[in-house]
Amino acid sequence: MIVVILIAALAAVSLAAFNHYGLKKIDAGTPLMKEIAAAIQEGADAFIRLEYRIIFWVSLGVIALLLIFVSWSAAVAYALGAFLSASAGWVGMKTAVIANVRVSNTARLTKDIGKTLKVAFQGGSVMGLCVGGFALLGLGIIYLVFGKLLGQLDPVNLVFHKNWLGISDIPFTMTVSSYALGCSIIAMFNRVGGGIYTKAADMGADLVGKTEAGIPEDDPRNPATIADNVGDNVGDVAGLGSDLLESFVGALISAIVLAIYTAYSSHGRADEIGNSLVQKLVAFPLAFAAVGLFSSILAILWMMLRKSSDNPHRELNMTTFAGASLTLVLAGVVSWFMFSGESVANIDFRFGVFSPWLSAVFGIIGGILIGYIAEFFTSYDYKPTQDIAAASLEGAALTITQGLSAGMLSVFLPVALLGTCIIAAHFTAGLYGVAMAAIGMLSFVTVTVSVDTYGPIADNAGGISEMAKLDPAVRDITDQLDAVGNTTAAIGKGFAIGSAALATLSLFVSFLYAQAGAASEGGLVLMLNMVDPLTLVGAFVGGSLPYLFSGILIQAVANAARKMVQEVRRQFKADPGIMAGTSKPDYHTCVTISSAGALKEMKIPAMIAVLSPLAAGFIFGPNFVGGLLIGATISSIMLALFTANSGGAWDNAKKYVESGHYGGRGSDAHKAAVVGDTVGDPLKDTVGPSLDILIKIMAVVSLIAVSVFSKHNLFSYFFN
Repeated sequence: MIVVILIAALAAVSLAAFNHYGLKKIDAGTPLMKEIAAAIQEGADAFIRLEYRIIFWVSLGVIALLLIFVSWSAAVAYALGAFLSASAGWVGMKTAVIANVRVSNTARLTKDIGKTLKVAFQGGSVMGLCVGGFALLGLGIIYLVFGKLLGQLDPVNLVFHKNWLGISDIPFTMTVSSYALGCSIIAMFNRVGGGIYTKAADMGADLVGKTEAGIPEDDPRNPATIADNVGDNVGDVAGLGSDLLESFVGALISAIVLAIYTAYSSHGRADEIGNSLVQKLVAFPLAFAAVGLFSSILAILWMMLRKSSDNPHRELNMTTFAGASLTLVLAGVVSWFMFSGESVANIDFRFGVFSPWLSAVFGIIGGILIGYIAEFFTSYDYKPTQDIAAASLEGAALTITQGLSAGMLSVFLPVALLGTCIIAAHFTAGLYGVAMAAIGMLSFVTVTVSVDTYGPIADNAGGISEMAKLDPAVRDITDQLDAVGNTTAAIGKGFAIGSAALATLSLFVSFLYAQAGAASEGGLVLMLNMVDPLTLVGAFVGGSLPYLFSGILIQAVANAARKMVQEVRRQFKADPGIMAGTSKPDYHTCVTISSAGALKEMKIPAMIAVLSPLAAGFIFGPNFVGGLLIGATISSIMLALFTANSGGAWDNAKKYVESGHYGGRGSDAHKAAVVGDTVGDPLKDTVGPSLDILIKIMAVVSLIAVSVFSKHNLFSYFFN
């Protein structure tokens, strides 16, 4: 099985390398196109180097803490997770800036949307393959080196051990949790930093360029347009890749950790879980992920090799469904192969050896349905987004009001589906089934990330087409691809949010197991008293935390966007030749403003995610943290769905107007739609994607630290 896991990971990375170098062989177009692409690449490289320098020093501090308070294996696992997550974001971004100009040139030469789609998807597939390949490669290494070679999965080590400080934990659970923490920290910085960067530039370019100067979105006269295109790469590519890798790893380790704690809690009982079954429960999530990765590779190859139609939406949906369907079938075979011959009556497997597979199926179905709901509320093919576009005829106020309504209406059905999925998965395979449902949602993450990353590549290609003054037909092709990309991004966010809810629930149960184990070191009894004042107040505080987090993010975007607006206005006023087309704007200053704003503002949100459970734990103890996790999870899921869908709907409502409805580009309705899109920018691309990372970081940090603060907290010192 280890061989299969490593082969799947290496196959994905190899195909990513093949597609990356294949893209470089495609003609990049005219000298002006190459010059613009080089400026975008230079800006993206400069920002991510500065961001990763900050992350490096933060990670050194985290590694030191893990080394002191947990174990050297946890510190090494964290470093591996951080390195692989950062590498995935870096490679995906580098490929995107290579692909965007080639997508634009393919559209210029062929005027064929199907051929252009293939190039954009090839660029996106590198990010998807790196996400799936690096995530599984890291977990395979952890499983092989620490689990097998160093014996952390031996029966004698699947019990609570005390480290040199007297802190109790099960070694392998801390190792895999630290790996997930490494992935999560990188995802948080990439999502928050990239999100602030891209939205500051986007808002500055739109508010002055479109609404005040009346020039097109990516007009070369707009000083913020290069910064806007750089932002697509650092936020929507590097940030998205690290985010989905973190979600995938979080889902996998939630099942692994839960399996170990469930097995430990059965010690000494008549229904004790045997070691053979424990080993298979730990290994099954990795085998499932390997099957999903193989299926995704085949779906990507199928998309790249066959002839594409002129309907990009259908092509991308078919690729996603191909990956999901193949995963579903093969995973059933793996479930039968791994669990046949085992007695599973003691672990709530109601449908025998197929129970964990069936739970994952519920996750896949739930994810697809949540994706459909996101598509309904964000695509301009459907009434909610069309109504927002129609409201633009009456001005910006009603555009915003209609978008808020659509976003709020979009929350109920996904939450109801998540609840149904949790109940069905739990009935089928207990809490382990809930974790498997999260894995099911992300089992074909390689395909979904490939589809998601194609969107910003197409968006960048449109910007290059506009700036290079290509035939308007080229921009029409890239705009069609970009509009589909907005919808696929909203669908991808739905998968990430849904899986975050399921994975966080599993991690929360593991947190309770770890708390009980650290306290008793005997049979574990799960208990969290919701009427206990500490727990209840923790839930209240946790429910407010995502709003504090989101408010800080929106304020950070607004601060950077304000400076961007002032700079663009200054340049237009100081040099009338910019608007006349006789002089070139200063792009570099705008890139610097976005970079400085993002690097300055991204630290506090990341600190909130890491420090809030630690501060709560060391002051008030584990019951308060349990409530904190419940409140934060519930609040974050609602807020993430609302922000992602309302922002996506505003964006596509603007594109609906730009496609010729309600007066088209330059009309009063268009200006109102641009304002709505600008309001939605920080919601859909900064706040929404960061909230699912917030709750998983909080859950993982709590799981790692609970063995410490359950015994050492100020409240117990003074009141017990």
